[in-house]
Amino acid sequence: MAAEVLATDGFQVDLYEHMPSVGRKLLLAGRSGLNLTNSESVDEMVARFGSAPLVADAVRRYPPSALRAWAAGLGEATYVGSSGRVFPAYFRATPLLRAWLARLARLGVNIQVRHRWLGWGSASVSEVDPRAHRFRTSDGRIVVTRSDITVFALGGASWPRVGSDGAWVPNFVAAGLDVRTLRPANCALHVSWSQMFAEQYAGVPVKNTSVSVGTTTARGDITITACGVESGPIYMVSSEVRDAIDREGTCTLTVDLHPDLAVDAVTDRLSRRRPKDSAATFLRRSLGLSPVAIALLREATGNALPSDPRQLALMIKAVPITVESVAPIARAISTAGGLSFDELNDDFMVRALPGTFVAGEMLDWEAPTGGYLLQASFSTAVAASRGAIEWFAN
Repeated sequence: MAAEVLATDGFQVDLYEHMPSVGRKLLLAGRSGLNLTNSESVDEMVARFGSAPLVADAVRRYPPSALRAWAAGLGEATYVGSSGRVFPAYFRATPLLRAWLARLARLGVNIQVRHRWLGWGSASVSEVDPRAHRFRTSDGRIVVTRSDITVFALGGASWPRVGSDGAWVPNFVAAGLDVRTLRPANCALHVSWSQMFAEQYAGVPVKNTSVSVGTTTARGDITITACGVESGPIYMVSSEVRDAIDREGTCTLTVDLHPDLAVDAVTDRLSRRRPKDSAATFLRRSLGLSPVAIALLREATGNALPSDPRQLALMIKAVPITVESVAPIARAISTAGGLSFDELNDDFMVRALPGTFVAGEMLDWEAPTGGYLLQASFSTAVAASRGAIEWFAN
């Protein structure tokens, strides 16, 4: 996106990619429909980036409407799904990426693949030349290039097999820049299930739940895995779980198995148990709980379900799950941490390296899934490249 903005303004742009082709993470995201952005209002969206006001400002300046218009200009109409998420009409990334690369070619963007950035032209921290860059090609050659402007968009460290492996961090740290530790975001949670529960229910969704950690709550289905839980609601609370584990070693996630009923209503239904009903039959008939939901309730209580209707209702409304860790960063959807915004001016330029701009996930921000990650990546790329154009003009 930065290359497109710069080339459209008349710059000669060389785009260096260390993988054999560009856009691999975009294609990976497209496997689930390529959630480009979200249809909520700009004011609602920017609140998602409350800890990163520079990102919020970039989204205001290049909002979802602009991103959807850009996609339409590539021949990819978009539509709003039932959850407010915005997708290309083809529901895939391939047609969009193909049209985009054709546009970049028409603009004269020179794409160099299999070029891994090794750092700036000088190995000495005190002599970093921000205009010189060293690359290693696939055949082992070292190539040195020079540029008037550099926009870095090197990503975080999630899904490294598609390119974002965090290898840039040591070079930025060596240059004296503040890089916050890269950590997993929007990820699965690890729980030590009993062997029987894991074998029987791995891959089975618990429908219509509400999950909570601290002040964060998310509604929807959660999926049991062999080593924990995952799904959209789990991703929504994963950052708070991660931070709690960092502070305390573990974190308790609570699952409401019947979020549509208050405790009193659940208690009332549980007070009507027939003497001959087994616990499973009783819970299924009175509350419509599925076998996996009942099994989760048993798993969390060591199969010691409270006999008192009120106590059982309270347990059903807040099943405690002890989370011991989050998924490793290589399996996370996105990354927290990155280059500190303290290193940047308002145009996304690194103050210590004039002419150097940074965009996307390599910056220290995070957001939930739902279109916010791609929207912010596109928006910061536009902001950084426009900042570069203004800096060059002055």
